[in-house]
Amino acid sequence: MYASREDIGYDFGDDSKVGSKPIKPNPNIDGGWAWMIVLSSFLVHILIMGSQMALGILNMEWLEEFNQSRGLTAWVSSLSMGITLIVGPFIGLFISMCGCRTTAIIGGILNALGWVLSAYASNVHYLFLTFGVTAGIGSGMVYLPAVVMVGQYFQNRRALAQGLSTTGTGFGAFLMTALLKYLCTEFGWRNAMFIQGAISLNLCVCGALMRPLSPKELREKYVVGNDSEENQAKALSHSTETIKSNGVLGEEPEKKEEAANEEVLGSVQHIEIGGKSGSGRSMYGLRLFKTVSQLTVTVRKGFALWYSSYFGAASLFTNRVFVAFIIWALFAYSSFVIPFIHLPEIVKQYKLSRQDNVFPLTSIIAIVHIFGKVILGIISDLPCISTWNVFLMANFTLVTCILTLPLMQTYIGLAVVCALIGFSSGYFSLMPVVTEDLVGTKHLANAYGIIICANGISALFGPPFAGWIYDITQKYDFSFYIAGLLYMVGIIFLLIQPCIQKKQSRDKSTEEAQV
Repeated sequence: MYASREDIGYDFGDDSKVGSKPIKPNPNIDGGWAWMIVLSSFLVHILIMGSQMALGILNMEWLEEFNQSRGLTAWVSSLSMGITLIVGPFIGLFISMCGCRTTAIIGGILNALGWVLSAYASNVHYLFLTFGVTAGIGSGMVYLPAVVMVGQYFQNRRALAQGLSTTGTGFGAFLMTALLKYLCTEFGWRNAMFIQGAISLNLCVCGALMRPLSPKELREKYVVGNDSEENQAKALSHSTETIKSNGVLGEEPEKKEEAANEEVLGSVQHIEIGGKSGSGRSMYGLRLFKTVSQLTVTVRKGFALWYSSYFGAASLFTNRVFVAFIIWALFAYSSFVIPFIHLPEIVKQYKLSRQDNVFPLTSIIAIVHIFGKVILGIISDLPCISTWNVFLMANFTLVTCILTLPLMQTYIGLAVVCALIGFSSGYFSLMPVVTEDLVGTKHLANAYGIIICANGISALFGPPFAGWIYDITQKYDFSFYIAGLLYMVGIIFLLIQPCIQKKQSRDKSTEEAQV
C-alpha cells in the first residue's frame, strides 16, 4: 500500500545510500507513535461500529415516525452496516492513491454529512440514500484505514494491538446506545442525528493521527521482522514467501515503473532548475506542471497496484488459500450479527423480559466481546502459540454456540451461551493479522478490503434471511440452525487450507523442475 508522497515527505531523491547504513529498530514500530495509531483506531471503532450497534434506538423512532413495515425499516440499518464493509475493495483504491490519512479524513466528512442529511428525512427511502449509502460509504472510508494502519505500525504485537483497538466496538455499543437514547428523549430523533453528525466529525481528527510510515521506515520494519526468530517461528505455513512464488509480491515490474516515473519527474526538476532565470509566470507554470506530474505518478502507481491486486497476473485471487479465507468470510459475520438483531424477540417469546431488562443478553455479548478480543490477542502473540490455531478454535467455539443457543430456554442458559458467543467472536481482532500473514503488509489494504466486503455481504443478507425463515416456520430455531450450518461450511474451507497449501507447494516445485 502506498501513502501519498506529500504525507510522507518523499523528495523523489536517490535513497540508494540507505541500504548501506546499519538499520536500527524504528522506535515507532511496536512503540512510540504506534500507540497513538491504536488510540485513533479505538476511537474509530467507538464512533463507527459502536454507533451501528446502537441503531436499534433510532430504528424504533423511524418505525413510529414513518409507520412502515419492520422489514423495510430494518433495511436502513442493514444498508449502513453492510455498505461500510462492502465498499472495502474500492476504499483500497483510495488508500493506494491517497494514503490512509487523506482517505480517513474524507470519510469522516462524508459520514458526518450522512448523519446530518438524515435529520431531514421525509420517508424511509430517503434514509436509504442519506444514512444507508452516504454515511455507510463514509464509515467504510474511515474503518479500513484504521485497521490497516495498526497492521503497518506493529510487528511483534500485532494481535494485541488489533485486539485493543477493536475493543472500541464494545465500548461504543454502550456509550452510543446511552447517548442516542438520551438525545432522542431530550431533543427528538432528528436533532439527535444532527448532533451525532457533529460528533462524527471527530473521525477527521482520528484520520489526522494516522501519520504514514515513510518507505525507509517500512523497509526497517521488514528488516527487523526478518531478523526476529520469534516472528519466523510464529509465521503461518502460507507466509509471504509462498505468495511471492504466486507472483503477488513480485517487484520487478514495479521497479521498472518506478524508474520510468522517477525519470519523468527528474526531467521536470531539470527543466525547473534550468528555467530559474526565466520569468515568474514561467516558473509558476513549471511548478504547476511539476505538481500535476507528481499527482499523476501517484495516481498511476496507486491504480496499478489496486488493479494488479484484483485483476492482473499478480491478483490476490491467484492465492488459493486466500480465496478459501474469502469463502469463510461470506458465512462468518452473520452468525455474530443475527443474535444482536433477534435475541430481544427470542427473550420476549420465552417470557424472560423481566430478567433481560435487568441485564440484557446483548449487553453480555458486548461486554465479554471486549475481553475476548484482548485475551485472544495476548494469547496469539505468545511465541509458542500459532495465531492460525487460535483463530480456528475461536471459530469452532462460536459455531457450537450458534447451534446450541436455540436449545436454551432459561435466562441462565442463554446468558452462558451469549457470554461464549461474545468471547469467541473476539477472533475478529485476529482477522487483520491472519490476512497480513497470507498476503503481506504491502497488499493488506486490498486484501482486508476483500475480506470485510465478504463480511458486509454476510451482514447485509444474514439478519433478513433469518427473519424470512421465521416467517415461514414461526420459530427462530431453524434460523440459528441454518446459520450455524452455513458457518460450518465456511470453517471447512479453513480446515482444507493445509491441503491447498501443499498443492501450491507441489505446483511450485513442478514449475521449477520444468524450468
